[in-house]
Amino acid sequence: MAIDTDSAVAAGAGGGGGHNPLFRFFFVHEVTDQYPRGARRAGYLALAVLATILLYYTYYTQTGVTPNILRYYHMSFSFYVGIVIVSNLIGAFASLPAGKTDRLGRANVIIYGLLIVGLLVAVGVPATHSEWSFAIVISAIGLVEGAILVATPAMVRDFSPQVGRASAMGFWTVGPVAGSLLTSIIASATLNHFLNGAPSSGWKSQFVISGVAAIVLFVICLVFMKDLSAGIRDQLMVTERDRALVEARARGISIAELESGTKHPWRQILKWDLVGSAFGIAVFLLVYYAAAGFFTIFFSTVFVNSNGLNLSVTQANGLNKWIWATDAISLILVGVVSDLLKVRKSFMLVGAIGSIVSLIVLINVAGHPHTGYYTIVLVGVILAFFLSVTYAPWMASYTETVEAKNPALVGTGLALWGWILRVVVGISFIFLPMVITAVNPVVDNLAVAQTPPNGTAPFNVAEFQLQHPKTVAFATQHAAFLTVLSSPTVAPVVARLNQSLSPANIAAAQKVLTPAQLGELSKLSVQLKALVVPYESQLKYLAGHQAALIALQKGVKESPSQWQRWFWVCIGGMVVFIPTIWLNRGRWSPGKAKDDERNHEEDVERELRELAGANA
Repeated sequence: MAIDTDSAVAAGAGGGGGHNPLFRFFFVHEVTDQYPRGARRAGYLALAVLATILLYYTYYTQTGVTPNILRYYHMSFSFYVGIVIVSNLIGAFASLPAGKTDRLGRANVIIYGLLIVGLLVAVGVPATHSEWSFAIVISAIGLVEGAILVATPAMVRDFSPQVGRASAMGFWTVGPVAGSLLTSIIASATLNHFLNGAPSSGWKSQFVISGVAAIVLFVICLVFMKDLSAGIRDQLMVTERDRALVEARARGISIAELESGTKHPWRQILKWDLVGSAFGIAVFLLVYYAAAGFFTIFFSTVFVNSNGLNLSVTQANGLNKWIWATDAISLILVGVVSDLLKVRKSFMLVGAIGSIVSLIVLINVAGHPHTGYYTIVLVGVILAFFLSVTYAPWMASYTETVEAKNPALVGTGLALWGWILRVVVGISFIFLPMVITAVNPVVDNLAVAQTPPNGTAPFNVAEFQLQHPKTVAFATQHAAFLTVLSSPTVAPVVARLNQSLSPANIAAAQKVLTPAQLGELSKLSVQLKALVVPYESQLKYLAGHQAALIALQKGVKESPSQWQRWFWVCIGGMVVFIPTIWLNRGRWSPGKAKDDERNHEEDVERELRELAGANA
């Protein structure tokens, strides 16, 4: 093979020859034709993972304050799910051109994606004042997210040989999970503070925080993030011991050879095994996307605390923290173990079966709204663990399957996966509001039950009903009569009569009440004084919001069974995933995997000797 160093360098994505220094600073981000070692390689990987975390933190910020968003914009749950669907579908089609990162490099997509998302989230969302303007901004974020969804795992693959791929992909997969975790942690810590200062719009603070964080990371990545040169990233690297061979090959690759390797990319990648594998993981992850997008709503509309009150948004985010923290830690640990054993498929199968069992348990728990807080935590943690057991090895195996077809087209293979994933999730969410119809009655009316407006004595409706059951029962039984007594013409007369039974007060009462009503008043006078008079403002509020409270109670009653039905759909997706495990590369047995590695090392040594002899 002829050595053509200059051509190889110029062919790189960031080949900046002929450009001025300012252009190279902003747009040329490429290491030389050497594979970075040790701390440098770890640093590039860390930046890719950190960019993924921040991207998904901004993307999932809305999930930490969804009930607040619905109330602020007077938005229906169906409309909100519609935004999620559109954002996913836009992201799906943004994934396809991101396959061009095979030739153009990954860094610029990530760097400037962070800047755009940061501005949209920190400035765009807080500036919106209608549900449609909010929808437009979120959809624009989905467009950028779809491109970065492909670029970040492709960069992680570039800097991780196959024997460490599951660990690296475990770290990458931590990105979406840690994004959700950050959302929950920061919302739990800061949301109440900002809501106290601005009850209706304080939730927008969460978008400002995440957007500013993304902009800060943009600056860091602009300075430090790098691509591998095209000649190196287009090759298969099984172990770090392949480094010398990969570099030697890269020095001899011409522009024509680089271009021929990526010719007709979709013709090479659009194969039934890759399509089937990507579809399988997409339907397996239906429960993950339901959790990432809607578990704050799920927890706050299905479960109640020890006082019988619906969990608050802050409490729901507390549950989310446990789930996402477990998921993040498990992804890394499972990736490391998968690499040590050098197997992928066994983990996928165990994880899928464990996820199915865990989700069945969650379905049962959802039917018991009074389930203890830490019981819910335990079930969520176990489910998160088994999802991780499946996903980190799958990501490693999928990229290895793409490499087996053409290591120069990993970006295209990931674009296929990103497109299928987003389309499946988007289409599935079309049916979510059809299955779960109780969200709006609960979310829309929860404020009526928890925060009565100014002008009434401050009280929590549900708590009042629990603490004063006799008052509520008496008021419900005699609602019609109490309505008469509270009318503007009767109420002052009855108040004076309660103070004194003077002839003048009795005569005044006879003018506004019928004899039957006077008899009822006399009969119930003791109960009225004990059960009604001390709580007149509360009972007036209950009567004035009766329709909303009835809708709330109906929604709370129906919500668990509706979520249970959706979780059965998610279990169906997991069952479909299991046979697609066999479409991926990878051994079931650690022994056979070690034999493959030994054979590969022998092949590498032989080729290095041949290259050394040819260049002698």
